Amino acid sequence: MSVLVYTESEEGKFKKVAFEVASYAKAVADQMGTTVTAITINADEVSELGTYGVDKVLKVNDSKLDTFNAKVYADVIQQAAEKEETKVVVVSSSADSKYLAPLLAVGLDAGYASNVVEAPTSASPFTVKRTAFTNKAFVFSTIETDVKIVGVSKNAFGLKENSASAASEEFSPSIPESGVQVESVDKATNTVTIADAEIVVSGGRGLKGPENWGMIEDLAEVLGAATACSKPVSDLGWRPHGEHVGQTGKPVAANLYIAIGISGAIQHLAGINASKVKVVINTDPEAPFFKAADYGVVGDAFEVVPKLTEKIKEFKAQNS
Repeated sequence: MSVLVYTESEEGKFKKVAFEVASYAKAVADQMGTTVTAITINADEVSELGTYGVDKVLKVNDSKLDTFNAKVYADVIQQAAEKEETKVVVVSSSADSKYLAPLLAVGLDAGYASNVVEAPTSASPFTVKRTAFTNKAFVFSTIETDVKIVGVSKNAFGLKENSASAASEEFSPSIPESGVQVESVDKATNTVTIADAEIVVSGGRGLKGPENWGMIEDLAEVLGAATACSKPVSDLGWRPHGEHVGQTGKPVAANLYIAIGISGAIQHLAGINASKVKVVINTDPEAPFFKAADYGVVGDAFEVVPKLTEKIKEFKAQNS
């Protein structure tokens, strides 16, 4: 009857979101008077999960699961949920988990609440606070099914240390045929991905061309941030479509989002509205982004950004 949490990993290492959903699962378990069980897929070292309240870890290791497949992963997690007779399954709101959660809900005949930002306000009836209307409002949703699935918004709940044993147990579920054959996977190296980034530095058409993207990359490097862009930039081929953020691209829920040369179309703002602090640098004081931003700089990006990068380098050097 423990709370089950799916903890995502990549190349054997846990993503930060794994610890956040584990922290959330612990909060749910405390309300329900039970324990936390995590399921890991091809993760190397699992003991760190104990720091965030995980009592038991079901370790799944199978080369068939090296490449993510939503249907197969959902089936594996379903088998773990049935084994543990769990009533609550916690997942993240990553792209992968948003693919598999509805499939898991069908398999478990469960209700699914996505974009959850706080621990349940009530365990009975099971009620959670979620974002709505592209993060412009909140709604309280009650899940009435016997089994419940909670998708936690990135950076909403945070990491909360709560030491537990994280006893490891090998779990060997049956792996269904995926029906999908992956021929190759190309991954960026030595860069922070948008999905995992605490800070995102994004550029728009105000950069005037791809040849000027160096200053975006320089600022991102000094901040340990991911780089991103607006839809027109990716449409023009200045940057890859994988960096396009917004309602029609990748959603961003970073702790800090810096928009440079982006006017702030409604679709872009809707996709990054969940970010905690938004900064805009633009020459046009009437740009819509200024109404949505926490901080704004009216100025030429070609003057402001290099100076900002140098000041951050100086600050880090003085405090290293």
